Amino acid sequence: MQRPEPAKPGPANPAALAGRRILITRSADRAQPLADALGDLGAEPLVLPLIDFERAHDQSGLDSGLDRLSAGGFDWLVISSITTVRVLLEKAAGRGVDIAALLPAGTKVATIGQSSRQALESVGLVVDLAPTDVQSAEGLLQVWEPASSRVFLPQADIAAPGLREGLAAKGADVTAVIAYHTVDYPAREEVRVAGDVPAAVVHPNVPHPNVLHPNRGALAVLEPADARKAFDAGTLDAVVAASPSAARRIATLFPELGTCRFIAIGRPTAAEAWRLHLTVAATAKEPTTEGIVAALESVFANEGNPQ
Repeated sequence: MQRPEPAKPGPANPAALAGRRILITRSADRAQPLADALGDLGAEPLVLPLIDFERAHDQSGLDSGLDRLSAGGFDWLVISSITTVRVLLEKAAGRGVDIAALLPAGTKVATIGQSSRQALESVGLVVDLAPTDVQSAEGLLQVWEPASSRVFLPQADIAAPGLREGLAAKGADVTAVIAYHTVDYPAREEVRVAGDVPAAVVHPNVPHPNVLHPNRGALAVLEPADARKAFDAGTLDAVVAASPSAARRIATLFPELGTCRFIAIGRPTAAEAWRLHLTVAATAKEPTTEGIVAALESVFANEGNPQ
């Protein structure tokens, strides 16, 4: 089966998405920017939260790593997700400091793409290295210069070993710690990661499920049973997965997508979907709202709009 190349972002084509029902598999607060963009193009965004994030069960590794980071024990801090930024915001607040105070002068920051770069810069951190082409762990490794360095890498419990191993292969002494756990939605409220990135980057947390969608009322949040009925009835045009873990949950809950197209936020998510025998209709070239919209437009550009 031929796998499509990542869709290139381009000028918006409102006709391509008008009337399309698009399921976003994120919590409502994190789905809001994409939902807004889809609504502006005439689509009907729906939300099905599948995964959530809890603080690390054992905080000792993260705490000792942050102590060493603050004491100048690392040359680099590598951030591979916005959720890690949220965790660090919580840890900084718990220490009574701004997140920038966790890094001494001379410690550099690297991340995997523009979304995480914007999140880091929005909370006062200067990003020294981020890929602009392939925005993923693979992309960061492509631009990382081989050298002996000390790297602090806080990650999800289910993070693939590729980034850690790739950095080590380029000469880095990598200290990787679990920053958070990826869990089925919803996370337990008392341990849910809740550090809030500014609204300019990710829409701030708002009460579930009645999230206001500007000028269009409340954002529709589905339960899995409702989504299953929609898949079976063929009333969903596309489902967007924003991580490999979301792809796994989709494959578990909805092994048959019917006529609904699977859209991946990036290559790791697409690869996981293919591994699970889900057909990927398009992969965003960039893991951003604009990249996902471009991927959706590439799928529907040559089809008539739903009646």
